[in-house]
Formats: sequence, C-alpha cells, structure tokens
Amino acid sequence: MLTTGHVPGDLLPAGILCPGAALPRQALGSSLCLAWAPGTVGTDPGGSPRHRARGATSLALAPCPAGIGKCVALELARRNARTILACRSQERGQAAVEEIRAATGNPAVLLRLLDTSSLASVRAFAQAVLREETRLDVLVNNAGLTGLPLSITAEGLEQTFTTNYLGPFLLTNLLLGEYLLKASAPARIINVSSFRHAVGTVDVRYLTGQAQPGGYDPIYNSTKLMNVLFSAELAQRLQGTGVTTNSVNPGVVSTGIMRRFSWPLRTLFFLIRPFIKVSGAVSTLYCAISEEVSGITGKYFDSDCSLVLPSAAARDAGLARKLWEESERLTGLSAGPQH
Repeated sequence: MLTTGHVPGDLLPAGILCPGAALPRQALGSSLCLAWAPGTVGTDPGGSPRHRARGATSLALAPCPAGIGKCVALELARRNARTILACRSQERGQAAVEEIRAATGNPAVLLRLLDTSSLASVRAFAQAVLREETRLDVLVNNAGLTGLPLSITAEGLEQTFTTNYLGPFLLTNLLLGEYLLKASAPARIINVSSFRHAVGTVDVRYLTGQAQPGGYDPIYNSTKLMNVLFSAELAQRLQGTGVTTNSVNPGVVSTGIMRRFSWPLRTLFFLIRPFIKVSGAVSTLYCAISEEVSGITGKYFDSDCSLVLPSAAARDAGLARKLWEESERLTGLSAGPQH
C-alpha cells in the first residue's frame, strides 16, 4: 500500500514547490533525458547512503529545453546522473545542456535530437539509445504540445496526437526490449498526463485526423486521456517483468505550452501566471525516484503526489485495449511490447 503525506521540506529538490511528498536525494528518474550514475547517488538528510545504484539511466521525453522536462533533467543531473536531453531543437537543447551543467557541476549532461511527431525520428532515436546505452532505469514521457490546428504529418498521422501520445507509445515499446528497460528492472515508466484528461474523449480515428474532438483544448485533453489509458494497458502487459508504469498530473504549471495560442489567451495566461505552480515537476520526480512508489504500477498520481483515481473513461479497460491495438497497427509494432 502506498502512503503519501506531508514531509520535511528539506527532502524536496531545490527550486521545486510541492504541497506534500518526499523526494529522496537519489538518482533514478527520467523525463526527456537520459541518465547514468555509478555508485552511491544520494544520501539521506543525516548523510548516510539512501540508495546505491549499479548505474541509473533515465530518458525524458518532452520539450526539454524548458518547462517540466528541463526541470526534471536538472534534478536528475543534480543527483549525479548521466543525463541525456532529447529535444527537437539543437540550439535550444544545447543551451539547456550548458545551463544544467553549470548549475549542477555535472559534466555528464548530453543532447540527442528527437521529434516525437515523426515516427521515423522516434525509431532513429530509439536505435541510437539501444546501441549506445546499457541501462535504462526510468523513462518519463512528458511531451505536451497544444495550440496547433489539425495537421496531418507526412506519415499520415495527426501531429498533436502523434507528438503527445503515439510517438511516446512507439518509443516506449522500442525501449522495452530484453536488453534495455527490462534488463534494467526494477525500472519505471512515467507518462505525464493532466487533470484535463477527465474531459477528454477517445476515438482511434483522432490519430489519423479522420475525426477530431474539437479545437485546441479538446485535442490536448484527449491526448492526455490517451496517456493514462496507455499507462494502464502497459502495466497489464508488463506484469512479472519488474518494469512498472504510472501516469501523473503535474497540475496547472507555468511553462511555454501556451506560446502557440492567440494573443488574447496568451495575455490571460500572463495575468494568472504569478498565481500558478512554477514547474510542476514534483509529481513526475516523485514517481521517478521515490522509494514509496516502488512496485506500484498502473496508477495515477495527482500533482500533490497523492494516489488518486483517474476519470471513468481512463479506467475503461476495453477502451485502453482498443487504443493499444490501433496504436500498434499505426506504428507497425507487432503484438505486445517489443523484445
């Protein structure tokens, strides 16, 4: 049974705001970056080792140069992890790498290019990771594009749904082979969703643009519902492997996600920005590194790190299975996780 409660603030990572749960000072996490850390990676407040790792590698999927992805990468690097940022932009990604190196004193922070809206890019990235890395302890899928009109990619897929859901679905399966995530067990997969999944809908035709739920908000909400359904079905398929997967709500956070919206919406967001959470990375980090989450799988964590029920649609096992099967077909995966 998982317990979450208020804990001393000195267990929280520097620069993170959280209303309630401990984040032990140890490296084992990921969110659009990759990390490997030999030996002792952390200590408890008294200075004694809390966790010794054979080596921890974490991969974080998201627009890592800013927002939640960058914050997670920073905290992993602060815990002495080899951290690989996966970003679309070489320029912005490298700037984030240099900033994190300078802030943490950790030289093992690297950049790899990845565009989750392109399945070809996802496959190339996964092949490179499988070729170059020997461990992957935590994978965090944190992509959260919104504000784009309906757009079909060269691969015949809807761009926002592919960026936020289908690309991470493919990447996760490609990295689940016996030689990486499964070989690194106990390993963790975290899918960053949103409280807005509760008003999302799922129709497999959304993935190809043959149907759409509505405007910007309904599209985003639906991708986040797919993230939760993905975690639930993946947990069932990974039983007995030592790999766990959970989805998280980061809360209302101050990131660059609004940059593609109209100026009236951006103005409104600017006005309320001082009153919302700075990073929203705490629930993600909690699921990635907390000992309290060990062995928990197929669940949904709220922004305060508490374990809560997602929406009724997110708990629909039949819908999760149908979404998985169509996602397999569209990505060209064979039945079940890739071995």
